Amino acid sequence: MNTLLSVIIIFGLLVFIHEWGHLYFAKRAGILCREFAIGFGPKIYSFKKGETVYTIRLLPIGGFVRMAGEDPEIIEIKPGYEIGLVFNRSNRVSELIINNKSKHPEAHVVQVEKIDLEHELIVEAYNDEGVRMRYEIDPKAQLIKDEQATQIAPWNRQFGSKTVGQRALAIFAGPMMNFVLAIGILIAFALMQGMPIDEPRIGEVTENSAASEAGLQEGDQVVAIDGQPLDTWVEMTEIIQQHPNEAITFDVERNGELLSLPVTPQERVGQFGDAEGFVGIARPTEFNLLGSIAFGFTQTYTFMTMIFEVLGMIVTGQFSLDYVAGPVGIYNYTGEAAAMGIFVLMQWAAALSVNLGIINLLPIPAMDGGRLIFIGLEALRGKPIDPQKEGLVHFVGFALLMLLMIVVTWNDINKFFM
Repeated sequence: MNTLLSVIIIFGLLVFIHEWGHLYFAKRAGILCREFAIGFGPKIYSFKKGETVYTIRLLPIGGFVRMAGEDPEIIEIKPGYEIGLVFNRSNRVSELIINNKSKHPEAHVVQVEKIDLEHELIVEAYNDEGVRMRYEIDPKAQLIKDEQATQIAPWNRQFGSKTVGQRALAIFAGPMMNFVLAIGILIAFALMQGMPIDEPRIGEVTENSAASEAGLQEGDQVVAIDGQPLDTWVEMTEIIQQHPNEAITFDVERNGELLSLPVTPQERVGQFGDAEGFVGIARPTEFNLLGSIAFGFTQTYTFMTMIFEVLGMIVTGQFSLDYVAGPVGIYNYTGEAAAMGIFVLMQWAAALSVNLGIINLLPIPAMDGGRLIFIGLEALRGKPIDPQKEGLVHFVGFALLMLLMIVVTWNDINKFFM
Protein backbone atom coordinates (compact mmCIF):
# COMPACT_ATOMS: atom_id res chain seq x y z
CA MET A 1 0.00 0.00 0.00
CA ASN A 2 2.89 2.38 0.78
CA THR A 3 4.38 1.63 -2.64
CA LEU A 4 1.07 2.25 -4.43
CA LEU A 5 0.50 5.48 -2.54
CA SER A 6 4.05 6.66 -3.27
CA VAL A 7 3.67 5.87 -6.99
CA ILE A 8 0.32 7.69 -7.20
CA ILE A 9 1.68 10.79 -5.45
CA ILE A 10 4.99 10.92 -7.34
CA PHE A 11 3.65 10.14 -10.81
CA GLY A 12 0.62 12.35 -10.26
CA LEU A 13 2.87 15.24 -9.26
CA LEU A 14 5.33 14.71 -12.13
CA VAL A 15 2.62 14.51 -14.79
CA PHE A 16 0.58 17.34 -13.26
CA ILE A 17 3.49 19.80 -13.14
CA HIS A 18 4.55 18.84 -16.68
CA GLU A 19 1.11 19.37 -18.19
CA TRP A 20 0.51 22.47 -16.07
CA GLY A 21 3.58 24.00 -17.71
CA HIS A 22 2.01 23.43 -21.15
CA LEU A 23 -1.34 24.77 -19.94
CA TYR A 24 -0.02 27.92 -18.26
CA PHE A 25 2.14 29.13 -21.14
CA ALA A 26 -0.45 28.15 -23.76
CA LYS A 27 -3.05 30.24 -21.94
CA ARG A 28 -0.56 33.09 -21.58
CA ALA A 29 -0.22 33.03 -25.38
CA GLY A 30 -4.01 33.21 -25.75
CA ILE A 31 -4.49 29.63 -26.94
CA LEU A 32 -7.84 28.02 -26.15
CA CYS A 33 -7.07 24.92 -24.06
CA ARG A 34 -10.01 22.55 -24.33
CA GLU A 35 -8.83 19.86 -21.90
CA PHE A 36 -6.19 19.29 -19.23
CA ALA A 37 -5.91 15.54 -18.63
CA ILE A 38 -3.98 13.29 -16.27
CA GLY A 39 -3.83 9.82 -17.83
CA PHE A 40 -5.25 8.42 -21.06
CA GLY A 41 -8.31 6.38 -21.97
CA PRO A 42 -11.84 6.68 -20.55
CA LYS A 43 -12.64 9.54 -18.18
CA ILE A 44 -12.92 8.71 -14.49
CA TYR A 45 -13.60 12.21 -13.20
CA SER A 46 -13.94 15.62 -14.80
CA PHE A 47 -15.00 19.18 -14.08
CA LYS A 48 -14.95 22.40 -16.05
CA LYS A 49 -13.39 25.66 -14.92
CA GLY A 50 -13.44 28.57 -17.30
CA GLU A 51 -12.81 27.37 -20.83
CA THR A 52 -10.97 24.17 -19.85
CA VAL A 53 -12.24 20.74 -18.84
CA TYR A 54 -10.01 19.08 -16.22
CA THR A 55 -10.08 15.28 -16.33
CA ILE A 56 -8.56 12.24 -14.71
CA ARG A 57 -8.45 9.27 -17.07
CA LEU A 58 -8.19 5.52 -16.51
CA LEU A 59 -4.66 4.71 -17.76
CA PRO A 60 -2.00 6.45 -15.60
CA ILE A 61 0.70 6.59 -18.29
CA GLY A 62 1.02 10.33 -18.80
CA GLY A 63 -1.25 13.23 -19.61
CA PHE A 64 -1.98 15.89 -22.21
CA VAL A 65 -3.30 19.39 -22.83
CA ARG A 66 -5.65 19.55 -25.81
CA MET A 67 -5.15 22.91 -27.49
CA ALA A 68 -7.51 24.30 -30.12
CA GLY A 69 -6.20 23.88 -33.64
CA GLU A 70 -3.88 20.95 -32.90
CA ASP A 71 -6.54 18.51 -34.07
CA PRO A 72 -9.26 18.99 -36.70
CA GLU A 73 -12.47 20.36 -35.24
CA ILE A 74 -14.85 17.45 -34.74
CA ILE A 75 -18.03 19.42 -35.53
CA GLU A 76 -18.52 20.66 -39.08
CA ILE A 77 -21.45 22.74 -40.34
CA LYS A 78 -22.04 22.74 -44.09
CA PRO A 79 -24.34 24.84 -46.31
CA GLY A 80 -27.86 23.42 -46.28
CA TYR A 81 -27.76 22.37 -42.61
CA GLU A 82 -30.60 23.42 -40.38
CA ILE A 83 -29.34 24.72 -37.07
CA GLY A 84 -30.73 26.64 -34.13
CA LEU A 85 -29.29 30.00 -33.12
CA VAL A 86 -29.43 31.45 -29.60
CA PHE A 87 -28.48 35.12 -29.17
CA ASN A 88 -26.90 36.97 -26.27
CA ARG A 89 -27.64 40.49 -25.05
CA SER A 90 -25.32 41.94 -27.70
CA ASN A 91 -27.48 40.24 -30.35
CA ARG A 92 -24.60 37.96 -31.30
CA VAL A 93 -24.96 34.22 -31.70
CA SER A 94 -23.94 32.63 -28.38
CA GLU A 95 -25.09 29.05 -29.14
CA LEU A 96 -25.37 27.06 -32.35
CA ILE A 97 -27.68 24.06 -31.89
CA ILE A 98 -26.64 21.29 -34.29
CA ASN A 99 -29.36 18.74 -33.47
CA ASN A 100 -32.11 18.14 -30.90
CA LYS A 101 -33.38 21.64 -31.70
CA SER A 102 -36.74 20.77 -30.16
CA LYS A 103 -35.04 20.81 -26.74
CA HIS A 104 -34.16 24.46 -27.28
CA PRO A 105 -37.42 26.34 -27.92
CA GLU A 106 -35.58 29.65 -27.51
CA ALA A 107 -33.45 28.91 -30.59
CA HIS A 108 -34.18 30.47 -33.98
CA VAL A 109 -34.06 27.71 -36.61
CA VAL A 110 -32.31 28.72 -39.84
CA GLN A 111 -30.88 27.04 -42.94
CA VAL A 112 -27.19 27.70 -43.36
CA GLU A 113 -25.95 29.27 -46.57
CA LYS A 114 -22.47 30.31 -45.41
CA ILE A 115 -20.68 30.02 -42.09
CA ASP A 116 -17.20 31.00 -40.88
CA LEU A 117 -16.27 30.11 -37.30
CA GLU A 118 -12.56 30.97 -37.58
CA HIS A 119 -12.01 34.33 -39.29
CA GLU A 120 -15.14 36.37 -40.08
CA LEU A 121 -17.24 34.83 -37.26
CA ILE A 122 -20.48 35.11 -39.22
CA VAL A 123 -23.30 32.88 -40.35
CA GLU A 124 -25.46 33.71 -43.35
CA ALA A 125 -28.70 31.75 -43.37
CA TYR A 126 -32.34 31.76 -44.48
CA ASN A 127 -34.89 32.28 -41.75
CA ASP A 128 -38.42 30.84 -41.58
CA GLU A 129 -39.65 33.43 -44.04
CA GLY A 130 -36.98 32.56 -46.62
CA VAL A 131 -35.08 35.79 -46.08
CA ARG A 132 -31.27 35.56 -46.15
CA MET A 133 -29.86 37.04 -42.95
CA ARG A 134 -26.32 37.68 -41.72
CA TYR A 135 -25.58 37.07 -38.05
CA GLU A 136 -22.43 37.84 -36.07
CA ILE A 137 -21.07 35.04 -33.88
CA ASP A 138 -19.68 35.67 -30.42
CA PRO A 139 -15.96 34.66 -30.17
CA LYS A 140 -16.86 32.39 -27.25
CA ALA A 141 -19.99 30.87 -28.79
CA GLN A 142 -20.82 27.25 -28.03
CA LEU A 143 -21.59 24.48 -30.52
CA ILE A 144 -24.30 22.24 -29.01
CA LYS A 145 -24.42 18.71 -30.41
CA ASP A 146 -26.13 15.81 -28.60
CA GLU A 147 -26.48 18.24 -25.70
CA GLN A 148 -22.69 18.50 -25.41
CA ALA A 149 -21.22 21.99 -25.61
CA THR A 150 -17.95 22.75 -27.44
CA GLN A 151 -16.57 26.28 -27.53
CA ILE A 152 -15.65 27.53 -30.97
CA ALA A 153 -12.00 28.37 -31.65
CA PRO A 154 -11.49 31.52 -33.73
CA TRP A 155 -8.16 31.57 -35.57
CA ASN A 156 -6.55 33.90 -33.02
CA ARG A 157 -7.28 31.32 -30.28
CA GLN A 158 -5.73 28.39 -32.17
CA PHE A 159 -2.25 26.95 -31.62
CA GLY A 160 -1.23 27.51 -35.24
CA SER A 161 -1.99 31.25 -35.14
CA LYS A 162 0.69 32.00 -32.58
CA THR A 163 4.27 32.98 -33.27
CA VAL A 164 7.03 30.38 -33.47
CA GLY A 165 8.36 31.60 -30.13
CA GLN A 166 5.00 31.37 -28.38
CA ARG A 167 4.35 27.85 -29.66
CA ALA A 168 7.87 26.68 -28.85
CA LEU A 169 7.55 28.02 -25.29
CA ALA A 170 4.16 26.34 -24.80
CA ILE A 171 5.72 23.01 -25.81
CA PHE A 172 9.04 23.45 -23.99
CA ALA A 173 7.28 24.55 -20.79
CA GLY A 174 6.31 20.97 -19.87
CA PRO A 175 9.86 19.58 -19.62
CA MET A 176 11.05 22.90 -18.18
CA MET A 177 8.62 22.54 -15.27
CA ASN A 178 9.95 19.04 -14.59
CA PHE A 179 13.42 20.53 -14.13
CA VAL A 180 11.98 23.27 -11.91
CA LEU A 181 10.17 20.63 -9.84
CA ALA A 182 13.36 18.61 -9.41
CA ILE A 183 15.24 21.71 -8.25
CA GLY A 184 12.47 22.50 -5.76
CA ILE A 185 12.39 18.95 -4.37
CA LEU A 186 16.16 18.87 -3.95
CA ILE A 187 16.24 22.27 -2.24
CA ALA A 188 13.55 21.03 0.17
CA PHE A 189 15.55 17.83 0.70
CA ALA A 190 18.70 19.79 1.56
CA LEU A 191 16.80 22.08 3.92
CA MET A 192 15.14 19.15 5.73
CA GLN A 193 17.93 16.58 5.69
CA GLY A 194 20.90 18.89 5.51
CA MET A 195 23.05 19.70 2.52
CA PRO A 196 25.41 16.88 1.55
CA ILE A 197 29.08 17.89 1.76
CA ASP A 198 32.00 16.37 -0.07
CA GLU A 199 34.10 15.18 2.89
CA PRO A 200 35.27 11.61 3.66
CA ARG A 201 33.26 11.62 6.88
CA ILE A 202 30.68 9.08 7.99
CA GLY A 203 27.10 10.32 8.12
CA GLU A 204 24.21 8.15 9.34
CA VAL A 205 25.02 4.43 9.58
CA THR A 206 22.34 1.97 8.48
CA GLU A 207 21.45 -0.72 11.01
CA ASN A 208 22.68 -4.28 10.26
CA SER A 209 24.85 -2.95 7.42
CA ALA A 210 28.49 -3.80 6.69
CA ALA A 211 29.52 -0.47 8.21
CA SER A 212 27.52 -1.10 11.39
CA GLU A 213 28.92 -4.60 11.82
CA ALA A 214 32.49 -3.31 11.32
CA GLY A 215 32.04 -0.68 14.06
CA LEU A 216 31.97 2.48 11.93
CA GLN A 217 30.12 5.33 13.66
CA GLU A 218 28.50 8.57 12.59
CA GLY A 219 31.06 11.37 12.68
CA ASP A 220 34.09 9.16 11.99
CA GLN A 221 36.59 10.97 9.74
CA VAL A 222 37.92 8.50 7.16
CA VAL A 223 41.62 9.26 6.69
CA ALA A 224 42.45 6.43 4.27
CA ILE A 225 41.19 3.13 2.84
CA ASP A 226 43.78 0.39 2.37
CA GLY A 227 46.45 3.00 2.93
CA GLN A 228 45.13 5.33 0.17
CA PRO A 229 44.62 8.86 1.60
CA LEU A 230 41.21 10.45 1.04
CA ASP A 231 40.13 14.07 0.60
CA THR A 232 36.51 13.76 -0.59
CA TRP A 233 33.36 11.69 -0.16
CA VAL A 234 33.44 10.87 -3.87
CA GLU A 235 36.91 9.34 -3.60
CA MET A 236 35.77 7.23 -0.66
CA THR A 237 32.62 5.91 -2.36
CA GLU A 238 34.52 5.10 -5.56
CA ILE A 239 36.89 2.83 -3.61
CA ILE A 240 34.00 1.17 -1.78
CA GLN A 241 32.13 0.54 -5.04
CA GLN A 242 35.20 -1.09 -6.59
CA HIS A 243 35.42 -3.78 -3.87
CA PRO A 244 32.11 -5.69 -3.57
CA ASN A 245 32.51 -8.68 -1.22
CA GLU A 246 36.20 -7.81 -0.72
CA ALA A 247 37.62 -6.85 2.68
CA ILE A 248 39.09 -3.33 2.85
CA THR A 249 40.55 -1.45 5.82
CA PHE A 250 39.17 1.91 6.94
CA ASP A 251 41.60 4.17 8.80
CA VAL A 252 39.35 6.53 10.75
CA GLU A 253 39.87 9.32 13.24
CA ARG A 254 37.45 9.28 16.18
CA ASN A 255 37.73 11.68 19.12
CA GLY A 256 41.40 12.29 18.32
CA GLU A 257 42.19 8.56 18.15
CA LEU A 258 43.22 6.74 14.96
CA LEU A 259 41.46 3.37 14.39
CA SER A 260 41.83 0.71 11.69
CA LEU A 261 38.58 -1.15 10.98
CA PRO A 262 38.23 -3.97 8.40
CA VAL A 263 35.01 -3.70 6.36
CA THR A 264 33.62 -6.04 3.69
CA PRO A 265 31.28 -4.08 1.34
CA GLN A 266 28.09 -5.81 0.30
CA GLU A 267 27.18 -6.16 -3.37
CA ARG A 268 24.39 -4.52 -5.38
CA VAL A 269 23.65 -3.64 -9.02
CA GLY A 270 25.22 -0.32 -9.96
CA GLN A 271 23.98 2.49 -12.17
CA PHE A 272 25.23 0.83 -15.36
CA GLY A 273 24.18 -2.72 -14.47
CA ASP A 274 27.54 -3.83 -13.08
CA ALA A 275 28.23 -5.08 -9.54
CA GLU A 276 29.31 -2.44 -7.03
CA GLY A 277 30.06 -2.42 -3.34
CA PHE A 278 28.25 -0.52 -0.60
CA VAL A 279 28.62 -0.43 3.18
CA GLY A 280 25.45 1.34 4.34
CA ILE A 281 26.58 4.84 5.25
CA ALA A 282 25.02 8.19 4.44
CA ARG A 283 26.83 11.26 3.24
CA PRO A 284 27.62 13.88 5.92
CA THR A 285 25.39 16.95 5.84
CA GLU A 286 25.19 20.52 7.07
CA PHE A 287 22.32 23.04 7.17
CA ASN A 288 22.83 26.09 4.96
CA LEU A 289 20.12 28.04 3.11
CA LEU A 290 22.24 29.33 0.24
CA GLY A 291 24.06 26.01 0.03
CA SER A 292 20.72 24.17 -0.14
CA ILE A 293 19.58 26.36 -3.04
CA ALA A 294 22.86 25.75 -4.83
CA PHE A 295 22.52 22.01 -4.13
CA GLY A 296 19.12 21.97 -5.83
CA PHE A 297 20.65 23.29 -9.06
CA THR A 298 23.92 21.34 -8.97
CA GLN A 299 22.27 18.02 -8.13
CA THR A 300 19.70 18.50 -10.89
CA TYR A 301 22.59 19.08 -13.29
CA THR A 302 24.28 15.94 -11.97
CA PHE A 303 21.11 13.91 -12.64
CA MET A 304 21.01 15.34 -16.17
CA THR A 305 24.58 14.32 -16.95
CA MET A 306 24.01 10.82 -15.58
CA ILE A 307 20.91 10.36 -17.75
CA PHE A 308 22.70 11.61 -20.86
CA GLU A 309 25.58 9.22 -20.13
CA VAL A 310 23.14 6.29 -19.99
CA LEU A 311 21.39 7.43 -23.19
CA GLY A 312 24.76 7.67 -24.91
CA MET A 313 25.67 4.16 -23.80
CA ILE A 314 22.32 2.83 -25.06
CA VAL A 315 22.88 4.43 -28.48
CA THR A 316 26.41 3.01 -28.75
CA GLY A 317 25.32 -0.43 -27.54
CA GLN A 318 27.37 -0.29 -24.34
CA PHE A 319 24.25 -0.44 -22.17
CA SER A 320 21.66 -3.19 -22.48
CA LEU A 321 17.95 -2.38 -22.71
CA ASP A 322 17.55 -5.04 -20.03
CA TYR A 323 18.52 -2.34 -17.56
CA VAL A 324 15.94 0.15 -18.84
CA ALA A 325 12.92 0.22 -16.53
CA GLY A 326 9.34 0.58 -17.68
CA PRO A 327 6.24 1.25 -15.55
CA VAL A 328 6.54 -2.03 -13.64
CA GLY A 329 10.25 -1.55 -12.96
CA ILE A 330 9.75 2.04 -11.83
CA TYR A 331 6.92 0.87 -9.57
CA ASN A 332 9.27 -1.62 -7.91
CA TYR A 333 12.12 0.88 -7.57
CA THR A 334 9.71 3.42 -6.08
CA GLY A 335 8.66 0.83 -3.51
CA GLU A 336 12.31 0.23 -2.60
CA ALA A 337 12.92 3.98 -2.29
CA ALA A 338 9.80 4.39 -0.12
CA ALA A 339 11.01 1.60 2.17
CA MET A 340 14.29 3.48 2.67
CA GLY A 341 12.56 6.61 3.92
CA ILE A 342 11.13 9.93 2.80
CA PHE A 343 14.51 11.48 2.00
CA VAL A 344 15.53 8.70 -0.37
CA LEU A 345 12.06 8.91 -1.94
CA MET A 346 12.48 12.67 -2.46
CA GLN A 347 15.76 12.16 -4.31
CA TRP A 348 14.17 9.39 -6.39
CA ALA A 349 11.25 11.67 -7.27
CA ALA A 350 13.66 14.44 -8.33
CA ALA A 351 15.63 12.00 -10.50
CA LEU A 352 12.41 10.77 -12.13
CA SER A 353 11.32 14.35 -12.80
CA VAL A 354 14.63 15.15 -14.52
CA ASN A 355 14.37 11.91 -16.48
CA LEU A 356 10.83 12.77 -17.62
CA GLY A 357 11.95 16.23 -18.74
CA ILE A 358 14.91 14.92 -20.73
CA ILE A 359 13.02 12.04 -22.36
CA ASN A 360 10.31 14.45 -23.47
CA LEU A 361 12.90 16.73 -25.07
CA LEU A 362 14.44 13.99 -27.19
CA PRO A 363 13.74 14.53 -30.94
CA ILE A 364 11.23 11.69 -31.05
CA PRO A 365 7.93 12.09 -32.93
CA ALA A 366 4.91 12.51 -30.65
CA MET A 367 7.16 13.76 -27.83
CA ASP A 368 7.70 17.42 -26.99
CA GLY A 369 11.15 17.29 -28.56
CA GLY A 370 9.70 15.99 -31.82
CA ARG A 371 7.14 18.78 -31.90
CA LEU A 372 9.87 21.35 -31.23
CA ILE A 373 11.78 19.96 -34.22
CA PHE A 374 8.82 20.69 -36.50
CA ILE A 375 8.49 24.20 -35.06
CA GLY A 376 12.21 24.73 -35.65
CA LEU A 377 11.89 23.53 -39.27
CA GLU A 378 9.03 25.97 -39.75
CA ALA A 379 11.23 28.80 -38.47
CA LEU A 380 13.98 27.82 -40.95
CA ARG A 381 11.63 27.32 -43.92
CA GLY A 382 9.48 30.36 -43.21
CA LYS A 383 6.33 28.26 -43.51
CA PRO A 384 4.81 25.35 -41.56
CA ILE A 385 5.10 21.69 -42.50
CA ASP A 386 1.95 20.16 -43.99
CA PRO A 387 -0.19 19.40 -40.88
CA GLN A 388 -1.28 16.04 -42.32
CA LYS A 389 2.32 14.93 -42.87
CA GLU A 390 3.34 16.14 -39.41
CA GLY A 391 0.35 14.36 -37.88
CA LEU A 392 1.30 11.12 -39.64
CA VAL A 393 4.87 11.33 -38.33
CA HIS A 394 3.64 11.90 -34.77
CA PHE A 395 1.15 9.03 -35.10
CA VAL A 396 3.85 6.60 -36.23
CA GLY A 397 6.15 7.84 -33.46
CA PHE A 398 3.45 7.38 -30.84
CA ALA A 399 2.73 3.84 -32.08
CA LEU A 400 6.44 2.96 -31.86
CA LEU A 401 6.64 4.43 -28.36
CA MET A 402 3.69 2.31 -27.26
CA LEU A 403 5.38 -0.76 -28.76
CA LEU A 404 8.61 0.07 -26.90
CA MET A 405 6.65 0.51 -23.67
CA ILE A 406 5.05 -2.90 -24.13
CA VAL A 407 8.46 -4.52 -24.71
CA VAL A 408 10.05 -2.81 -21.71
CA THR A 409 7.06 -3.64 -19.50
CA TRP A 410 7.22 -7.30 -20.56
CA ASN A 411 10.92 -7.27 -19.74
CA ASP A 412 10.14 -5.76 -16.31
CA ILE A 413 7.57 -8.48 -15.60
CA ASN A 414 10.01 -11.22 -16.59
CA LYS A 415 12.69 -9.77 -14.29
CA PHE A 416 10.15 -9.43 -11.49
CA PHE A 417 9.17 -13.11 -11.60
CA MET A 418 12.64 -14.49 -12.27
